[in-house]
Amino acid sequence: MIRKRGPHSYLLAGLAGLLVLAGAAVAGIGLGSWAAPAPASPAASSAVRPAAPVFRVPPIKRATPTRVRIPSIGVNAKLIQVGLDKGDVALPPLEKPSLAGWYKPGPAPGELGPSILVGHVSGKKGPAVFYKLGEVKPGATIEVTRADKLTALFRVDGVERFPKAKFPTARVFGEYTGPHLRLITCGGAYVGGALGYADNVVVFASLVGTR
Repeated sequence: MIRKRGPHSYLLAGLAGLLVLAGAAVAGIGLGSWAAPAPASPAASSAVRPAAPVFRVPPIKRATPTRVRIPSIGVNAKLIQVGLDKGDVALPPLEKPSLAGWYKPGPAPGELGPSILVGHVSGKKGPAVFYKLGEVKPGATIEVTRADKLTALFRVDGVERFPKAKFPTARVFGEYTGPHLRLITCGGAYVGGALGYADNVVVFASLVGTR
């Protein structure tokens, strides 16, 4: 069970099983599942507030992201806001596989902490927005356009694949060492049923500037 505690960071929780989506029998459309940690104060669990870290690129103020571009794999997608669905991160509608989703309860791209973007790997008629996400290379650029007219520029630190039963919730949702970005979709072997693909692909990226 996930409960709100405060803005802009996460109360870490264990995995809560598989995310069951309408139409999840279609190959590749379900992300599988991790329990989405609810917002919490970064220092809520500590009696002593740590010294403020020095970031290589300072965080920027919160603003709604509207579009994500990944030039190296040809992604140029509209972002919609998603929240929680029965305790798990919701996804964009299956009927609109070209959309990506921003997890609104968490940081916005460029804010302190990990901003989460999710998308389908495939839909009912073929490849979806994050079909090639696993092909992204370290050093690649990700551009996120925001409603304040700024574009947040991220550099990919790494791309990893995890079994859905061992999704690294703390690592993905809990890093507050700077302004970060996480992009998540399905990957690995297709196993069918509610699980869909066996794994999740996660792109880890960090803010390097704005324009």
